[in-house]
Amino acid sequence: MRPFSLTLLVVLFLLVPAFVKAQTKGLDTAYIKDTPEKMILRAYFSRKYTEINYGDQIGVYEPNTGLNLGVGVTFQKFTLNIGVPVSFLNPDRKEEWPSFLDLQSHIYPNSWIIDLFGQFYNGYYIKDFNNPGEDYLRKDIRVVKLGASASYLFNGEKLSFEAAFHQSAIQKRSAFSPMVGFEAYRVRISGDSLILPESDGPILGNYSRGDFWQVGPNAGFAGTLVIGKGFFITGAASGNLGLGISKADQDKETKNVELMPGYFLRGFAGYNGDRISINVSYVYKQLDLTKQQDISHSVNTGNYRLNLIYKINPGPKLTKTYTKFNPLQIISRMKD
Repeated sequence: MRPFSLTLLVVLFLLVPAFVKAQTKGLDTAYIKDTPEKMILRAYFSRKYTEINYGDQIGVYEPNTGLNLGVGVTFQKFTLNIGVPVSFLNPDRKEEWPSFLDLQSHIYPNSWIIDLFGQFYNGYYIKDFNNPGEDYLRKDIRVVKLGASASYLFNGEKLSFEAAFHQSAIQKRSAFSPMVGFEAYRVRISGDSLILPESDGPILGNYSRGDFWQVGPNAGFAGTLVIGKGFFITGAASGNLGLGISKADQDKETKNVELMPGYFLRGFAGYNGDRISINVSYVYKQLDLTKQQDISHSVNTGNYRLNLIYKINPGPKLTKTYTKFNPLQIISRMKD
């Protein structure tokens, strides 16, 4: 990806959440305690990944990702997290492999669940492909996934995913909501040779570059169960049916169109109080790709995290300085 295009994509991932959150309003204070005056400081462990699942044919191509150690801050509805893989947490991570970039933004304004994906993976392997301890290595395989998902929560004024994900609010009472939305994805899988190893003979539909598109509606259910004071379990599950298109090796003769199912799961659990929060979260998107002859496959994205949170009330000077440079506040001033 060209440097300018990559820079633009990063800027969008920073500014779109701010713009969306600037539109929020209408919380039911009997259910949600909003705490915009709190600065949320977090340390976390996380892992993000996008794998290619070819099922019983060859198994799962896994990326060379690892466990990240990160820090972050949420204040005045804007969140910034920075995490990097560290060697002592990843002793089995393969050295001198291609780098990758995984941009995921999970945005939770009132009454909405929004997800953005900009993922650029290089280098995959199949664990224990022939025998235990013998991995099938493919440094040349590249995956590009771009996508967006938006779902409307019908009872969003009573249900806060901000409380579960960013801890910038507190869910005081249990609440539940149906949701409907729309998703769109673009995926490219490519390599220097055929993606599937043909050790047992040719595989119909095998390709060295596959291009995939999918768009369609989704529907599901979300809710938070509050247990005692501060303890919570939050979850959301949705299914989608998308119109999928695939094409192999840029050959129009291989074009295939069909309806493909998929699902999106997310869960959060822990303690969220006025001063501290300890919680775990998991976001998982299963995306079935349109078939190529005998090849059935899916691209599955996950993001799980352990958060350790401390909340402070910053002083007037820090608040004033932060407000000046907060992208959300900049957008608000531009609108005015």
